[in-house]
Amino acid sequence: MSSESPLSGERAGDDQEAAVPIDPATFERTQSLTDIAHRITVRDVITFPWFRPIDTISPTHTVGKGRTNLTLIAPDIMQTDTTGTPYASFSFRPTPSGGPGVSVHFTPGDYGATTVSDYLITFVVTANGAVNLNVGGFAGGSTPTGLGPRTVNGNVAIVVGLKSVPPTQVTYASIQQTGGAGWQWFRTAIEYPPLIIQL
Repeated sequence: MSSESPLSGERAGDDQEAAVPIDPATFERTQSLTDIAHRITVRDVITFPWFRPIDTISPTHTVGKGRTNLTLIAPDIMQTDTTGTPYASFSFRPTPSGGPGVSVHFTPGDYGATTVSDYLITFVVTANGAVNLNVGGFAGGSTPTGLGPRTVNGNVAIVVGLKSVPPTQVTYASIQQTGGAGWQWFRTAIEYPPLIIQL
């Protein structure tokens, strides 16, 4: 599962820009299409554009609509003026909150949602070796999918599924390091699950 990192050979925290733009579509996802798909029948009403991200939080776009925002915990560096892809890099060290990490809050109603729906929050990261993470999340009355301890290596898209979220519910998803190598976070996409049409 190892892949060439945009910061290959660099220790997390070095003031070295990621000169190669990243393509999140090529990153290995931590949940399969079957795990995160939203199944519909031909009788269901679909609101488009379902396939577009609702918002993407990144080092250069840290605040979305309403309560949607970013929290970085103990980064080594956040590089926004790069010729490649802006990033924040991390290396493990104990912190009062447990370890370095990234958290994104999201309230669906701030983006126009009026009914209960499902959402995905995807963290796009590069691990420079085995990185131990704890994946967390909150969706109100339902339990998110994809939570718990996880070890990643290489280019990975860590997916948290938020199920049956009311439009006014403040949600969050987070990744927090518990040990291992250095890593970089590039962006977190908030989107609807992919659709599978059942005839």
